Amino acid sequence: MKQQSAPPRRARYITPQGEQALREELRYLWKEKRPEVTQAVREAAALGDRSENAEYIYGKKQLREIDRRVRFLSKRLDELTVVDRLPDDRNKVFFGAWVTIEHEDGREQNYRLVGPDEFDLTRGYLSVDSPMARALIGKRLDDEVSVRTPDGWQAVVITAIRYETPAAD
Repeated sequence: MKQQSAPPRRARYITPQGEQALREELRYLWKEKRPEVTQAVREAAALGDRSENAEYIYGKKQLREIDRRVRFLSKRLDELTVVDRLPDDRNKVFFGAWVTIEHEDGREQNYRLVGPDEFDLTRGYLSVDSPMARALIGKRLDDEVSVRTPDGWQAVVITAIRYETPAAD
């Protein structure tokens, strides 16, 4: 019998903005989307035969998906730690930092190290669980970092590190 390996652990850190986005999604699903879909299912059920009623079947499927996401968000928000203060040593790369790296070919990229629940490469948000982020953590300005990529080893140099001051509520 083949033993299943445990799923990869996900970092439990999140920025205040990431937490707010998850809370807003949870609020939307629970307070707006779910009541809307429930009403549509109720109306479809009133039409009679449910076995061949596509609106009813689809609505029930939507409700299961919404409920699954609500359970996930509720559980995940309970286990997350919001990182809402700057590190003592801002000359090193830590969670929440904006890091500019330069590739061997001179190309520069700018990333913010965020939790796995908020990564979005189109915005430059890189998950702290990614190989690149793990290689950057703890490094300083002008440090050269080697990262294993699908194309092989890649060397980058850290050219800038900055932190945003957390917004006051």
